[in-house]
Amino acid sequence: MKILITGVGGPTPRSFATALRKYSVYKRFELIGTDTNPLAIGLYQNELFNHTFIVPPAGSPDYWPVIEKLITGQSIDLAVILPEAEVIEWSKKKAAGNLPCKTLIPDNSIAELLVNKSRMTAVLQCIDMAPLSITFTRDNYNADEIFDTFNKSFWVRSTTGTSGLGALKIENKTALRNWIEINPNVQEFMASQYLPGRNLACKVLYYEGVFLRAACCERMKYIMAKVAPSGITGNVSFGRLINDPLLVQEVERAMNYLFAYTNAQKHGFFTVDLKEDENGKPYITEVNIRHIATTQCFAAGGANFALDTIRLLDGDAEFNKTYQMYEFEKDLIFLRDVDSLPILMKGNELMHAFD
Repeated sequence: MKILITGVGGPTPRSFATALRKYSVYKRFELIGTDTNPLAIGLYQNELFNHTFIVPPAGSPDYWPVIEKLITGQSIDLAVILPEAEVIEWSKKKAAGNLPCKTLIPDNSIAELLVNKSRMTAVLQCIDMAPLSITFTRDNYNADEIFDTFNKSFWVRSTTGTSGLGALKIENKTALRNWIEINPNVQEFMASQYLPGRNLACKVLYYEGVFLRAACCERMKYIMAKVAPSGITGNVSFGRLINDPLLVQEVERAMNYLFAYTNAQKHGFFTVDLKEDENGKPYITEVNIRHIATTQCFAAGGANFALDTIRLLDGDAEFNKTYQMYEFEKDLIFLRDVDSLPILMKGNELMHAFD
C-alpha cells in the first residue's frame, strides 16, 4: 500500500508518519512525501519516507497537474493531506466530484467556515460555545469600543492562520496599537474575551456520517515559547493526555451544530482547541481541519488516529465502527522538543531540583 503525505516540511506530517512507522502493525506500506520547499527537512528523512517530491503550492495552476501525475506515476492508494491550504484545495476537488485517490477530507462548506476564526466564532456564539469576540481590520478599528467591551484585558489574534498567528493578551491601547503595527501581514484581527483556564484540545474522527473516535489532551507549555510574546507557538512542549468525556460531549454538540449549519456530512478529522474561563467552562477558540503535531504523542498513549485514518480509507472490514473515546492511563504526560522524538511518561516521574 502506497500512502501520500503532503507538507512533510512541517511537524504534523512527520508526526503522522512516525505514528504509522513506530506504533502500527496494520499492513506493509510505503510513504511518499511532498513539500513545496526544497529545504523542507522531511524531504530528506529516508527513515520516514520511501520517496519524496517537490510540488507546486496549493492554488497554483500547476498544482493539480503535478499532483495527479505523481499519484498516477507512484501508484498512490491513499492520500493524507495535512497543510491547511491543501485541505481547502482538496475539499474543492471533492466538491467537484473528482478526487484523484482515497483521502479523508471534510466537505468544503465546513472547511471554509472553520479556517476563518471570525466566522466560526460568530456561529458558535449562537450555542454559547465561543467567547465574546469583535472582529476588526488593521486600518479600521475603534480602540475605545474594544476596551469598553472587554473591560481591562482581552486576547487578540489573526482571524486566519494557525500556531497563534498574531496572538497576544492586550491590556492597554498602546499595546494594541503596537501589536497591530508589528504584524503588517495580518489584515484582519479578532479581539476575544480572555480565558485564563485550562488550554485543551479534543481530537475527533468522523467517517461517512458517523462519529467514531475522540481523545483529549491539556497543553501546558510550548516549544520556543520565549520567542513569542504570547508564549504560544502552536507546538506543545509539555502536555497531558486526559480522559474527559464531558469535554468530548461539548465538542460533539458544537461539531453537530457546525455540520448542520454548513449542511456538511459528518466526515473528516478535526482537532478542536478550547480554553476554559475562570469558572472552568470551555469555549472553542479554533477548529483545525486536520491532524496536528501531537499525533505521535497520542499514538504512543494508545490513541493512534493516524492508523485509524489509514484503516478507514483502506476499507478494513475489521475496523470497529462503534464510537470510542480513547482512555489513557492516569497521570500520563508527554514532553516534546525540536529535532527529538517525544517522551511519554507518568507525571510523578518528572525530576525535581537537586538538593
